[in-house]
Amino acid sequence: MFLRIVTAAFVFFNGELFAQGSVTLNVKLYPIQTLLVNPSQKNVNLEYVTREDYQNGVVLGQKDHLTIYSTGGFQVKVSTVTAANNDTVLNNISVLPSSGSKPLNQSHVVYTGKNISEVEQPIISATKGAVDKNVNISYKGAGNNTFIGYTKNNTPFNQSYTIVYTIVSQ
Repeated sequence: MFLRIVTAAFVFFNGELFAQGSVTLNVKLYPIQTLLVNPSQKNVNLEYVTREDYQNGVVLGQKDHLTIYSTGGFQVKVSTVTAANNDTVLNNISVLPSSGSKPLNQSHVVYTGKNISEVEQPIISATKGAVDKNVNISYKGAGNNTFIGYTKNNTPFNQSYTIVYTIVSQ
């Protein structure tokens, strides 16, 4: 009787004796988003030096300012953590995103310029993921003599803000 049970547990295949077992393989893919600011561009200076700067505004482009990695669709938002209520300087500065040297897939991305504020605002929306893609950011200060009257006693006016870029899945 014992001999019959043992021989029933083994199967012959091409004349060889073998046994089988199985496992369940679970592949779990978690969403990941990373956003890096170009380390050589951590300080951005909008400088109004000439009459034309005050009249026309100042634009300072930062090539490949942001690098994005995302496993799926995402948004990049901009805000500041250092604004004062009713900050007329900050309210007149905007960020303008555009394609970098390693651009996002153009058929799946929307770039939107926004004025900087304490409220997070989307500046990039993408329906597909991205692997180490770059985005240029231009910082644009108002013209039309908006900033006349800020300097006092021949002393330059200097105001600093911490601008925060955040990436979230969508």
